[in-house]
Amino acid sequence: MKKIAVILSGSGVFDGTEIHEAVLSLYAIELEGASWHCFAPNIDQHHVINHLTGEDMPETRNVLVEAARIARGQISDITTLNPAEYDALLLPGGFGVAKNLSDFAFAGADCTIHPDIKRVCQQFADEEKPAAYLCIAPTLIPLIYGPGAKGRSARIRIQPAHLTKWAESILIARWTSSCLTSNAACSAHRRTCWPGQFPRRRRGFKNW
Repeated sequence: MKKIAVILSGSGVFDGTEIHEAVLSLYAIELEGASWHCFAPNIDQHHVINHLTGEDMPETRNVLVEAARIARGQISDITTLNPAEYDALLLPGGFGVAKNLSDFAFAGADCTIHPDIKRVCQQFADEEKPAAYLCIAPTLIPLIYGPGAKGRSARIRIQPAHLTKWAESILIARWTSSCLTSNAACSAHRRTCWPGQFPRRRRGFKNW
């Protein structure tokens, strides 16, 4: 049985993992006869967003603890992830990728990735294992694979019929450095991207 490592960034689209993407991804993995295990960094979130109002909340939450809500306990600290034990990697989207796993939401093209996340993703890349980056997660790709990395898009149809949903993922997505540095059309998002717009729109998920 194939084993898939899934990296989460919290729980909730505006400050963590996009829950729909995570749950549907885990379901799709099981439909293919594979198994999954989730991982997350044991760190504080950048901030906590009230998902009803979009406002900051005066509290602190832990990324690993929050991500465990999605994984129902089937989750471990990212420091324990050994890529040699897994066949593929998957990162669902959600603003936690840009706020907790990296600082892309604030630094744009000058962003950095949490060192443990970068180590794991880099090892999957070095071993040429499949890696799926969903939604906003492809912002990490240039720092893992280098500018100009190319791959292919994948569409997954979830069955049975009453749960049917089309979910698009970017598999080592088409990416160029211009996506982060200019107003050039970004093939990964099929729209114009530039770093300046991201920090100004806290609830910017709707704008991507």
